[in-house]
Amino acid sequence: MENILEVNDISKSYKNFSLEHITFSVPCGMICGMIGENGAGKTTTISCIMDMLKPDSGNVHVFGMDYEHAARKIKSRIGLVMDGLDQNPFLYVRDIDKIMRRLYQNWDSDCFSSFLDRFELPLDKRVKDLSKGMSVKLNFAIALSHGAELLILDEATSGLDPVMRDEILALLQEFVMDENHSVLIPSHITSDLDKIADYILFIHEGKVSFYKSRNEIEENYGVLRCGKELFEALSPDDYDAYIQETYSVHVLLNNRQAVEHCFRDILVDPATIEDIMLFYVKGVVR
Repeated sequence: MENILEVNDISKSYKNFSLEHITFSVPCGMICGMIGENGAGKTTTISCIMDMLKPDSGNVHVFGMDYEHAARKIKSRIGLVMDGLDQNPFLYVRDIDKIMRRLYQNWDSDCFSSFLDRFELPLDKRVKDLSKGMSVKLNFAIALSHGAELLILDEATSGLDPVMRDEILALLQEFVMDENHSVLIPSHITSDLDKIADYILFIHEGKVSFYKSRNEIEENYGVLRCGKELFEALSPDDYDAYIQETYSVHVLLNNRQAVEHCFRDILVDPATIEDIMLFYVKGVVR
């Protein structure tokens, strides 16, 4: 499967933080969810992908091209929606179309108008008078109206109510359905990623700790709550991490079928994305 985005061993160092050897790819037609605590390196990674920052080493290829030789072509085919990324605050919503027609060769005014109607955005309001949720909707409408093939959404749904978030998630699934478009969506709302993500990338302390497909997570990963005796009987190869509680041990299994076959009476719960993140941050990682 062809990759729409390839991040190859990028590193970026600051005085108090280092992004180290980040490598992952996003195939065409897929939604990749990115998780991690605040300060883990997600925004730095996105900034390198968008050519807002130059990595100290490594490279980024988007649509098979690099920024050194094709920056303008790449950026014209990416739709970026970031929390807090707003348009000129004194513009009226109705003025956005005129401006974007000049900026984007593939700008679709009819598509933009339909999204304004769908999101119930008032044409006669200034951008500065929009609520946070409305501002996010406006940025989505812009990103989806210039023929973007890759959407990057950095905490973009955080200002939306659950109903609108659910509509946006459905929209993203429609966006990738033709298998020519992809989405990279860093988010703290892991329940959203449980619904739509095909891949999960977990960045922890500037490094990739976990990168798996959703199918692999569903088939192989699970959470086992057991006593010390059963935990000690497990093969270390069958789990990624564990959390020691007062009277029990919680274990993130990576080979649930083998464990369930060996220990017939145990109960293994499906592993959510939030479970994986908590085990890697709070647990003992193999």
